[in-house]
Amino acid sequence: MGKYTNLAKDIVTNVGGKENIVSLKHCITRLRFKLKDESIANDDILNNMDGVVTVMKAGGQYQVVIGNHVTQVFDEVNQVLGITDTTDSDNSEENVEKQGIFNAFIDVISGIFQPILVALSAAGVIKGFNTLFISLHWYSQTSGTYNVLNAIGDSMFTFLPILLGLTAAKKFNLNQYVGLIIGASLCYPAIQLDTLSKAGKPLYTLFSGTLFQSEVYQSFLRIPLISMNYTSTVIPVILICYFASKVEKSLNKVIPDMVKFFFVPIITLLVSLTLGFLVIGPLATFGSNLVGSAILAVRNFSPLVAGALVAGFWQVLVVFGYSYLLQ
Repeated sequence: MGKYTNLAKDIVTNVGGKENIVSLKHCITRLRFKLKDESIANDDILNNMDGVVTVMKAGGQYQVVIGNHVTQVFDEVNQVLGITDTTDSDNSEENVEKQGIFNAFIDVISGIFQPILVALSAAGVIKGFNTLFISLHWYSQTSGTYNVLNAIGDSMFTFLPILLGLTAAKKFNLNQYVGLIIGASLCYPAIQLDTLSKAGKPLYTLFSGTLFQSEVYQSFLRIPLISMNYTSTVIPVILICYFASKVEKSLNKVIPDMVKFFFVPIITLLVSLTLGFLVIGPLATFGSNLVGSAILAVRNFSPLVAGALVAGFWQVLVVFGYSYLLQ
């Protein structure tokens, strides 16, 4: 019997029993249950239980706040439930309808970002210390010490699409290695606008004089390939992985089992990344630019209104990388 076995048993009992639990995951301090019926959970008992800080309900989840030792309790709860695969894979249309669109969206985003939060925080702290030490003149920005620490801290953000490709694939029930390749492809140097602009002049420019002005340096099968910078981005890789999951699911239904192993990932990557580079990526980037421009427009029109909006959507703005606009 483990240290938290009794606590785990009591938690399972008071959230309505094993039969009431649809799925379970955890973040840094909380057990995040998805229950069939939250009304039968014993909130009062859980709130007063030794080992439980409090109970919260948000984003379609029943959250039991444990503390920093949540991973140990999580493992014990899974032992009680008899669960060996803790992946939260309940993304059916029926479940989305039960949650509501907004709660389903929050659930998807939290499911994608939660696994990398610890690494993301660690990288941010390392970058912060590196900047601090430069300001204190402990070493110069051209030193090897700076470069090593900057590589450790900055790599997480530069290659963020690779990590999100993995977690998004897991969330959307896509082959996780396909998700990794999608993320890595978006970070490939020869695709980035900065790399292409340094290498030569554009062939021509699309949408000149508009917010969507785009330089075209290369084409794919004679189709203009709008160049973007995808390193450090969030939205393109999530959307492409979602699309890839639908492609993979459709292919698994029609391709014979004998050749599925080879042909499903090949076709999934070719279809999803081709459309990703040609359509999904540019549209996602244009959408991001529109949101950024709207934020700046509101701030220029009324800082008071902008402050209210920012306060209400701060977490979303940070997740999608818009907080820099407010500096």
